[in-house]
Amino acid sequence: MKWAIDPAHSQITFSVRHMGISTVRGTFDTISGTIDENDGTISGADVSIDVASLSTGATQRDDHLRSADFFDVATYPTASFRLLNTERTGETLKAHGELTLRGVTKPVALTGEVGGPAKDPWGNTKVSATLSTKISRKEWGLTWNAALEAGGVLVSDNVTLELEVQAAPEAVAA
Repeated sequence: MKWAIDPAHSQITFSVRHMGISTVRGTFDTISGTIDENDGTISGADVSIDVASLSTGATQRDDHLRSADFFDVATYPTASFRLLNTERTGETLKAHGELTLRGVTKPVALTGEVGGPAKDPWGNTKVSATLSTKISRKEWGLTWNAALEAGGVLVSDNVTLELEVQAAPEAVAA
């Protein structure tokens, strides 16, 4: 069965340490994709992320993140994740796939839980997944930084990505 991601009930968030003393959080507000599942086994997924839809709550920072210093959305307007395989132990899912950012594709492993299937109040069947991973932004060419007077750098290399995805059978979601 093919499931369509419900963008109204799904989000991808990121967080990164700033100046070594605080954490900046943001979301990618526009995502889409499908999940392939057969008898409870997830066999594939394709997720597309509109990188220009990122939001951290600060316009100047968002504009900088969209610039060539970071995501370069003029050249690379979308990012993507393609699931290659999964391992499931009870409710825990480990999803192995490929993340493409700035035209660079690298393997990633996300860990989390899956939920459902469950029926909403209108009788529609839904499934969900909550997954997270940590990546090195430098591996995807996101290398901009600034040295701090007291030592260290402005933006950490380590970024946490979290996905909250809800999906419905493709024919229903269309």
